[in-house]
Amino acid sequence: MKIGIMGGTFDPIHNGHLMIAEYAYRQFSLDEVWFLPNGNPPHKDNPDIAKETKARVEMTALAIEDIPYFKLNTYESERTEKSYSYQTIRHFKEKYPEHEFYFIIGADSLLKIETWVRPDLIIQSVIILAAYRDDMDTPEEMYQQIDYLNEKYDGDIRLLRTPLLDVSSHEIREEILKGHSKSLLLPDKVLGYIREKHLYTRE
Repeated sequence: MKIGIMGGTFDPIHNGHLMIAEYAYRQFSLDEVWFLPNGNPPHKDNPDIAKETKARVEMTALAIEDIPYFKLNTYESERTEKSYSYQTIRHFKEKYPEHEFYFIIGADSLLKIETWVRPDLIIQSVIILAAYRDDMDTPEEMYQQIDYLNEKYDGDIRLLRTPLLDVSSHEIREEILKGHSKSLLLPDKVLGYIREKHLYTRE
């Protein structure tokens, strides 16, 4: 099967995440997209992220439970040590050699991927789908980066075109803290969970 890997802290998961996964599923004829909440991400400095792993996993499960080709994978969230993308990809390729994996990332991540641990192993091991956002880069810059990385690492990086949805988890947390509703940016079940658990408030 053709499997998309959609990793992230998902703090909280929002409609922007779901939209990117949906467009990847459609444009590249994927069979499934696996959502991987990260338990201890190396690029995040907030110590509360690891403490809130259970809530982030549960919100992710709620967000995707009605979409049959979206699946929750808890490999990274169950790890106590830091999770690096190259390790996760290596694990999946060893455990599921029958699958072809597509690693879904944002355009900003593609521009910074050489600062990651072992970018060579990532680029050479999977097909990378880089979600393009018009508010961040020009198509020429993205194509130049893709050509550069493909040539340097013998990779297969492809542009994933999605509509612009101006939303971030940080913005949502800030708005909830202020008492504002961000219902249009969150799946209804996730918003209900946040309210029930009093997440992202000072309570």
